Amino acid sequence: MSNSLLVFQPELRPSLPTVMGNVDYQNFQAQLERIDELLRASGLETQFVAQCVQRWQAAAPNPRARTAQALGKYPQRSRQALRCNLARTLLQEDYRRFSTHLAESPLLQWFCGVDRLDLIRVPSKSTVQRYTDWAPREEIRTVLDNLLQLAARQPAVLELQKSIVLDTVFFDATCLETNIHFPVDWVLLRDGTRTLVGTISCIRQHGLCYRMPAPETFSHRMNQLCIQMTMAHRQGEDSKAQSKHVLRLMKQVVGTVRAHAQRYREGLDRDWQKTDWTRPQVEQVLQRIDGILALLPQAQKQAHDRIIGERVVPNAEKIFSLYETDTQLLVRGKAGAQIEFGNKLFLSENPQGLILDFSLARDRVPGDVEELVESILRVEEHLQVELKAVVADRGCDSFGSRSFLDLMEIYNGICPKAPKQLQARFKDVKFGRLQRRRSQTEGRIGILKNNFLGRPLRAKGFAHRERDLSWAVLAHNLWVLARLPQVEAMAQAA
Repeated sequence: MSNSLLVFQPELRPSLPTVMGNVDYQNFQAQLERIDELLRASGLETQFVAQCVQRWQAAAPNPRARTAQALGKYPQRSRQALRCNLARTLLQEDYRRFSTHLAESPLLQWFCGVDRLDLIRVPSKSTVQRYTDWAPREEIRTVLDNLLQLAARQPAVLELQKSIVLDTVFFDATCLETNIHFPVDWVLLRDGTRTLVGTISCIRQHGLCYRMPAPETFSHRMNQLCIQMTMAHRQGEDSKAQSKHVLRLMKQVVGTVRAHAQRYREGLDRDWQKTDWTRPQVEQVLQRIDGILALLPQAQKQAHDRIIGERVVPNAEKIFSLYETDTQLLVRGKAGAQIEFGNKLFLSENPQGLILDFSLARDRVPGDVEELVESILRVEEHLQVELKAVVADRGCDSFGSRSFLDLMEIYNGICPKAPKQLQARFKDVKFGRLQRRRSQTEGRIGILKNNFLGRPLRAKGFAHRERDLSWAVLAHNLWVLARLPQVEAMAQAA
């Protein structure tokens, strides 16, 4: 679909009010205005809308409705989805708070394109949530790569004073923590019982009941056993025996609750018409029950092996959460963070602080060297650039990484593990300068995690965390570009 079909209909829009006396507001307004210029001048907004329309046209079943929708409201909604996601990421607000903030802020209404002279219609919290899933992460990655290439090859289009650097990259890894509690084995049994009991109560409230004791009694009994398990460690010589006894009682409660949940699950699937739910709503409830029922036996076995059998369970076989099943254990060895629970995040940035590449590991915890090689190949492929220098910490130093950089004819700025080699490398002026700059990458990771992703990252599920990471990197890079010196600003200063 050509971009000529995506020209937005101009509308009468009120001018922004002049606000004096608040420097923070004025800075935020200047930031949004600059990001608006970048979106328009780079063609990022047009490209994003075109991709969304093409994908929707390919999926829509009715050609007539497809054409009418594509030429009507869909481009406007795609544009609004892009801007709402960027603004919400910059503000770090949840869906409800952002929808309320948008309704009361003329500045946000202007940036998101919902300001009108007659009627201002802001998206609800549910619409804002749907906007986060408006485009897959591959499309977000494509527009991000195009933005970086444009800033490097045609900086005048973005009114930048000079081109950004793409041939020198700084790599580092971190843990993107999942929003879970510390994974104690017997606490997982409490989590499963609580979820199943709550689901059973919800089904009973919506009109489907089977004979069983009051569901709340199981939650009450499990809470009592959790208190006893906590106090068992204070029993001195009898602490192990007491812990084993309490765990056996917990397993009995879990077995009874699982049986009731399975019976309610089969009854709901069979007699769901007796409830006031629709079939899609029933599928959501069934999916919740199935997820817990599938993991509870493994959680029971894990607790049995560790507490009763006193056996070591390998980390690869452990369950760290019944809800975030893709959580991995990362041994960091840092002060205050010996171990972390989440997914390994690998980032690369350029000297100006723009994130060039990012990846989030799902099923395992890959080594730094492996991720370094893959990231180099991705940067050169996506950004169409030949790297000249690669800088990383000593975790990326190995014979394989050194051989790979020599083969690719890339300057090796990786910090050596051996102290004598490090001392010898610092005699190279270029190496010392790059290593001093590498320390700023730690700050870049902190900025991305704290100011754009949030701590903790509240997205549930690996796919949603990966999606939020893509939006965060796009918003971060626009934020960085908006802070770079401009041609007009330099001319005025001269």
